[in-house]
Amino acid sequence: MSLIAPMRGDSCHPARTHNGFTQAAFTIDFDHQQATCPQGHHSGSWHPTRQNGHDAIVVRFPTSTCSICPARTACTRSQRSGRQLTLQPRHLHDTLRQARAEQQTPAWKHTYRARAGIEATIHQTTAVTGIHQARYTGLSKVTLEHTFAATAINLIRLNAWWTNTPLQRTRTTHLNKLDLTLAA
Repeated sequence: MSLIAPMRGDSCHPARTHNGFTQAAFTIDFDHQQATCPQGHHSGSWHPTRQNGHDAIVVRFPTSTCSICPARTACTRSQRSGRQLTLQPRHLHDTLRQARAEQQTPAWKHTYRARAGIEATIHQTTAVTGIHQARYTGLSKVTLEHTFAATAINLIRLNAWWTNTPLQRTRTTHLNKLDLTLAA
């Protein structure tokens, strides 16, 4: 069994603005402890370190190389230094890259769709029945409480299906509300 969850994307400035070179555009060579930028320039330093209690690798490109690069504005916002990358250790870096590539496939999206439905059911159960925390102690009492909650959710869903009413409240956006008040 494996955990099906989306991986957070690259959080560097070029990735957030969708303008420039993300970390994926760089070629990372862990064996020679070197990174190569999309313009073909090699990194100047490779420093294993710890950040926020986790192992990391800080890779820096020389200022002299980045200052004359024609693609500088697509690579870094820094005016004084060259591009800097913060990498995870090799096994984590490779796993993360593979997971990000896999989550773009239709097969992964189809599998994740089931998880989204399950999470919606869990949310509905906790929101409607208040079963977030058991009211009773003891396995038999908690089992009975969960059975009642599941029965209640099934009855709510059957009622919604028989009466053709949606389970979720439909949300009206602020813009639609404004339009409705202007039309009245």
